[in-house]
Amino acid sequence: MTCGTPASAAAADTAAGADGSVSRVPLVALCVTEITSWGVLYYAFAVLAPEITRDTGWSTGAITAAFSAALIVAALGGIPAGRLLDRRGPRALMTGGSVLAVVAVLALAAAPNLAWFVAAWLLAGIAMTAVLYQPAFAALTRYYAPRHVAALTTLTLVAGLSSTVFAPLTDALSAHLSWRGVYLVLAVVLAVVTVPLHLLALRRPWP
Repeated sequence: MTCGTPASAAAADTAAGADGSVSRVPLVALCVTEITSWGVLYYAFAVLAPEITRDTGWSTGAITAAFSAALIVAALGGIPAGRLLDRRGPRALMTGGSVLAVVAVLALAAAPNLAWFVAAWLLAGIAMTAVLYQPAFAALTRYYAPRHVAALTTLTLVAGLSSTVFAPLTDALSAHLSWRGVYLVLAVVLAVVTVPLHLLALRRPWP
């Protein structure tokens, strides 16, 4: 692995060690943040949807459409997110996306009507573009090249545990809290876990 100046090497907390190895900090951090982001922004909804319908009177079709709209927004946002990633790197994109995700989940918890609920999910869709697999894969590909396949495989396998972690966690919370209360708790989890990890673990220089 080639080395830059001593100053740039010291600035990169993920730089190669004396034995040529690359720090696993970004990989471990992204495994944790992907589990959390997928769990809060994706899997929690399936658990909470029946209670949302019962509590609000909004139809299952309407709230599912709002969630589906978020996924469409996330897909459409890939191109602008990719451009931002190229210019600024994953740290800015994923940290900003995490903050936006927290705001979106708080907005879901506070939704007084269906229109607000839909708008909150659209905001969540923008956040999904910035925090789910695509930017994480791009970061690992750049950080761990030419051995990036192992890092990508690890992230995919570990993040696949998100439903195993967050479906029962969400269900357990919903036994004691309203769906709004559950989303408030999940927003706190999202803020405490993903924002600092993206901010601190993705500091490697970005070409």
